[in-house]
Amino acid sequence: MTDAAVQALTEEDYAERMARAAIAAADAGLAGLLITPGPDMVWLCGYQPTAVTERLTLLVLSADTEPQLVVPALERPDAESAPGAGALRMTDWKDGTDPYGAVTWLLAAGGRYGVSDNAWALHLLGLQRTLPGGSYRALTDALPMLRAVKDEHEVARLAAAGAAADATYRDILSVPFDGRKEADIAADLARLLREHGHSQVDFTVVGSGPNGANPHHEAGERTIRTGDMVVLDFGGLKDGYGSDTTRTVHVGEPTAEAQRIHDIVRTAQQTAFEAVRPGAACQDIDRAARAVIEDAGYGEYFIHRTGHGIGVTTHEPPYMVEGEHQELVPGMCFSIEPGIYLPGRFGVRIEDIVVCTEDGRRRLNNTPHELAVVS
Repeated sequence: MTDAAVQALTEEDYAERMARAAIAAADAGLAGLLITPGPDMVWLCGYQPTAVTERLTLLVLSADTEPQLVVPALERPDAESAPGAGALRMTDWKDGTDPYGAVTWLLAAGGRYGVSDNAWALHLLGLQRTLPGGSYRALTDALPMLRAVKDEHEVARLAAAGAAADATYRDILSVPFDGRKEADIAADLARLLREHGHSQVDFTVVGSGPNGANPHHEAGERTIRTGDMVVLDFGGLKDGYGSDTTRTVHVGEPTAEAQRIHDIVRTAQQTAFEAVRPGAACQDIDRAARAVIEDAGYGEYFIHRTGHGIGVTTHEPPYMVEGEHQELVPGMCFSIEPGIYLPGRFGVRIEDIVVCTEDGRRRLNNTPHELAVVS
């Protein structure tokens, strides 16, 4: 990837994001947005407190006013060094004073606000108590597509993260599996992700044998043996953007049944990928994958949605699931990860990150989908 592809976001970039979010809020009938520490705040203004505590930190966005960041006084120096700090006004409050008094003067009486999904109940209740006429909606409900459409630089970062995860997968194929614990393989995956440029490892799922039938099994103390199917699902953050990929490998030569189940999932994943295009509904991607698995007689063993968005976090809107009518547009990035899970026996999942493009789709993971044999 070129240097331009990973260039740092500028103050102007953050200002544009905040302005766009404020306009989107107004278009949705909201008086503004109340953004607490977490991925929304990082994406909008680049600020991530060193520790998220009971002290109120709040980014207030409204189409009628300039962006405002309310912070504890002791954290103001860190906030002022955030990359987007120059694009907003800052107000601080001191311990022993009412933090909500530092906020409510910014809010419209009786206003309806979108609030970050991860806002502490402590703070939301404090706002309600201080400004009882206000009402609040979770940001995912109010503006589900706020971060869903990525610009070219975001896609470039996601592609780089995907390439690093691909390199990790290629390397893990050469390590021994037989006789080692799941936790040992997970440690190898974490080490490799970091070696390939990840600053943060979010998960290293290693589900061997019957553990693979649990989609979110965490690597444990089970010893992997020849004859096991092993689900490998891993990812994290590189240059601030997420990776997330899954491949399923077999220790030693697979049985005919194991190969057949894997082939069904591989076909489902490819069919869903081919369904991606501008204007398709998110649920269409889920339906495409699910139809293949149902037609093969394993519908009851595909027990989760087909995909989720990815960006500055590894799970975010849009979601590829039945009932999601949101249409795909160029720049949306999301996973396609169908699976079959046979309780007490084994599981199979194949996952790529995909971006919707002007003329269709593009994979951001490009390792082979065939069932790899490891030793």
